[in-house]
Amino acid sequence: MSSVGFDCHDHSACMTGTLARAVERCRDQGLNLTPVRRRALEILLSEHRALGAYDLLAHLSDEGLGSQPPVAYRALDFLVRAGLAHKIEALNAYVACAHAGADHAPAFLVCRNCRAVAEAETTPAAGRLGDAARAAGFRIERTVVEAQGLCPACQQDEPA
Repeated sequence: MSSVGFDCHDHSACMTGTLARAVERCRDQGLNLTPVRRRALEILLSEHRALGAYDLLAHLSDEGLGSQPPVAYRALDFLVRAGLAHKIEALNAYVACAHAGADHAPAFLVCRNCRAVAEAETTPAAGRLGDAARAAGFRIERTVVEAQGLCPACQQDEPA
């Protein structure tokens, strides 16, 4: 299982590459990546942490892209449905997808201090959950896995 989110990387290249894949995905699927939706994705990509709808709305409003909550909620809903963002249920917040355009089953490692999120690849049909599902005759279609703890940076900042 590999993760994306806490390691040091070229953030500019990360943003540029993910945004390019998002634009391509929308074009290929006939989805309308409006300026507000695109900017919402750019904001999520730039933050690298979970943002609530009102956090996103503050950014959009500051840039003159809308000041009413439905603007943010519609953009976030589109991004999630398009596979470009994920909702972190425990925080009622959103993050850009680290694997935009890929069919995958992510697990999220959420820092309880700074709200940074790492996206890890999982295989829901494998392991104990998969074993339990097979034993019950159940077919897993979707999982949401979220683990809360402290990211490496917040662990360093914590007093000994």
